[in-house]
Amino acid sequence: MQVASSPHLSRESCSTRRMMLDVLIALTPPFLFAVWLFGWYAVYQVGLCVLTCLVSEYVFTWMRGKRPTLGDFSAVITGMILGLSLPWSAPWYVPVFGSMVAIGLGKVAYGGLGFNIFNPAMVGRAFVMLSFATAMGSGAYLATSEADYPSIVTQPTPMMQLKSGAGAEMSETTAWQAMLLGKRNGSLGEVSVLAILLGGTYLVVRRTASWRVVLGMLGTVFGLGMMSSVACCPIQSGAIYLLSGAVLFGAFFIATDPVTNPVTPWGQWIFGIGTGALTMLIRVFSGYPEGVMFAVLIMNALVPMINNGTIPKAFGAVPPTGAK
Repeated sequence: MQVASSPHLSRESCSTRRMMLDVLIALTPPFLFAVWLFGWYAVYQVGLCVLTCLVSEYVFTWMRGKRPTLGDFSAVITGMILGLSLPWSAPWYVPVFGSMVAIGLGKVAYGGLGFNIFNPAMVGRAFVMLSFATAMGSGAYLATSEADYPSIVTQPTPMMQLKSGAGAEMSETTAWQAMLLGKRNGSLGEVSVLAILLGGTYLVVRRTASWRVVLGMLGTVFGLGMMSSVACCPIQSGAIYLLSGAVLFGAFFIATDPVTNPVTPWGQWIFGIGTGALTMLIRVFSGYPEGVMFAVLIMNALVPMINNGTIPKAFGAVPPTGAK
C-alpha cells in the first residue's frame, strides 16, 4: 500500500472557477425572465455592470501590481448580481459607478477574491442607493407587447405598497399569479419567484450555496411576517413578505456568498436567521421598503465574531494551562 502526502483528494468541482460557473448558470433563469419582461433594458443594465466590473477588475488589480484574475468569473458574477438588483430605469451612471465601487472598494481594496469581508455587489448597490436614491426608484414600466401587462407592471412594487399602508389590499391588487410568474414591478432579478427558485435550487443541489443560510433567512422572514399581521391572515402576510421584494433573490444569490459566509454549520444558521431578522426590522420600522442589502452587509461585518463563537471543540483537545 502506498501512502502519499496530503492532499489526498482533489475535486475539480470545488474550484473557484467551477463554483462561479454554477452561480452563473443559476442566475440564467432570473436574467432570461428579466429580458423577457423588461426587454432591452435588462440587457443594458446587466451588460453594463458586467463590462464595468471586468474593466475595473483589470485596472484596479494592475494598479496594485497584481495579476488580473478575470478567468475565475468572479467579476462577471458581481456584475450579474449587481445588475439584477437594479431597476430597469436606472441611468447609465448608476451601473457604472456601482460596479466600480463594488470591485474597487468591495473586493480589490481588501486584497481580491477571498479576502473581502463584505459582499462586493451589495457594497456597490449600497453606494448607488445612498448616492442616487431618486434614480434607484423602480419607475413604472409599460410593456406594450402584452395587452394585460400595463395594468400590472405599472403598479408600485409590492414592498412599496406594504410601506405605504396598502398591505391590507395586497390580496386584491397583487394576484398570486403575478407574484409567482413575475407580472409585477421591481428590480430586474426579483420579479419572478419561479425563476429564482429554479436557479436557487440548482445552487443548493450543487452545494455551492449553503442550505442553512437559505432556510434560516427565509424561515425567519416568513415567521416575522406572520407576526406582523396576526389579526388578519397571518399566513398570507408571511407569504407576501417572503415572496415580495428581494428576499428570495437575496437568500439564494447574495446571502450565500461563500467568501463572506461563516464557515461553521451553526454559524451559517446564525447568519441566515440574523439576515432575515434584520431584513424584517428594516422593512417594518425604517423608511426603506426593502432591507435585504443592509441586512447582508451588517451580518457580513459580524461573520468573524460568529466564526470565533461557533468553532466546534476538537475531539480530545486539552485546554491550555490556566484556561477555564
